[in-house]
Amino acid sequence: MGALIRSLVGGVVVGLASVLVAATAGAGSAAALPVYPVADPDPFFSAPPDLAAHAPGEVLKLRQMPPNLYFPGSQVWEVLFSTKDSQGHPMAANTTFLLPPNRVPDGPLVSYQHIINALGNKCKIATELYTTDPFTQIREAPGLNIALARGWAVTLPDHLGPRMAYGAAKLGGQITLDGLKAVRKIPEFQAANSPIGLAGYSGGGMATGWAAAMAPTYAPELNIVGAAQGGVPMNLGKMAQALGANPHPAFGLAMAAALGLEREYPDRINVSGQLNDQGRWLQDMIKNGCTNEIMFWGIGRSAAQVTDNKDFMNYPAAWEVMDENSLELYPGVPDFPIFEWHSPTDGLIPVDSIDNTLRRYCGAGTPVESLLTPTPDHLSAAVLGLPRALDWMEDRFRGDAAPSTC
Repeated sequence: MGALIRSLVGGVVVGLASVLVAATAGAGSAAALPVYPVADPDPFFSAPPDLAAHAPGEVLKLRQMPPNLYFPGSQVWEVLFSTKDSQGHPMAANTTFLLPPNRVPDGPLVSYQHIINALGNKCKIATELYTTDPFTQIREAPGLNIALARGWAVTLPDHLGPRMAYGAAKLGGQITLDGLKAVRKIPEFQAANSPIGLAGYSGGGMATGWAAAMAPTYAPELNIVGAAQGGVPMNLGKMAQALGANPHPAFGLAMAAALGLEREYPDRINVSGQLNDQGRWLQDMIKNGCTNEIMFWGIGRSAAQVTDNKDFMNYPAAWEVMDENSLELYPGVPDFPIFEWHSPTDGLIPVDSIDNTLRRYCGAGTPVESLLTPTPDHLSAAVLGLPRALDWMEDRFRGDAAPSTC
C-alpha cells in the first residue's frame, strides 16, 4: 500500500505544494529561516572545503559500494560531484552508478531520475539502496534491471540535492546534467564516449524533462541520444489554480514540497514564518521525513489549518518561482528525440500543458513520439509506458531514426 500511495501522489504533490507556497509566501511575512534537513551522517556526502574552486560536473569523491540485492551482479559506485543551486552558489550533489557485468567500454548509459517524495537525507536513493526499512524500496528496480541486462550502465542522481529541495524541478534537471558530466570523467566507468539516454516518470520525469530542455545550452558536450519522460507536471501554476486549498489525503506531501521550495528559494519564499502552531508542529514532524512519514502526519490537512494567513494566492514571488519551475514556460527545446507518455485523462497533472510543451518541441523540429496509455489514471500509466520507453531507448542507442507523432 505504501508504494501505491507514493506513486499515486507523485504527480499531484508539486501542485498542492504550490498552493501552500502561494498561500504562505508573503513579502510582508514574518522573518523565519527555512528548516533544513539533518546532514547526512556519512562524511562521504560532505562537500570539500575547496568546493568553490570546482566547476559544475567535476568529480569530488568516488567510492565503490558493496554488492546490492536490488541490482544483483552489477557493481555499485557512489559519486560526489560539484554543481550549483538555483541561486548559482556552489553545491555538492551525488549520484549512484550501476555497472553491469556485460558492459562494454563506451556502451550505452542511462540517467534514470527516480520519484523522490521526501525531505530527509535518509530518503536518498544512495541510502535506500542499503536500508533495512521495508517501506523505503527502490520501486523502479525491475525496469532498471532490464536496462542493466541489456548491458547499459545506469546512473541514479539524487536530484533533490543535499538540502532535499523537494519541488525544485529546474534544480533537478541541472543536477542530472552535472552528474552525467562527472561520471563521464571517471576511468573505471569507461563512459567518456557513451551515448546517453535520460528517463523518468512523474517527479522523476520532471527532472528528466528539465535536463532534456536545458541540455543544449547547459551541457552541449553530452552525447544525449534521447529522453523518455512520462507523466510530467509541466506547469506548477496551473496545478495550483486547479487544485485549490481544500483538505487532501496527500497534504503532507504538499507541505513537504512547500518546505522544499523554501529551502531552495529562501530569499523569495517564506513558508516557515507564516506557520501557526499546527503548522510548526507538522513541520517538525516531517522536516526529515520520507514519504510514508510525511503522508501519515499530513493526511487530511489543509493550508487553512497550518497558517492563519487568509490572503491566498496573492504573492508575485511565489508565482514567479512556480513559473521558473514550469517546463511549459521555459523557452529551451531539446535537440534530441523525445518519447513521452501519459494517461489522456490524468487527473493529477494538467494534460493541456503537456500538449502545449510537446507542440512547441515539434514546431522547433524535435522528433516527439507521444504515447497515450489506455488507462484513466496517473499510476497505471507509469507501468504501462515503461516497456515501450525502454524499447524506444534501445532504438536510439542503436542509431535508428526516431519516429514522431508530431
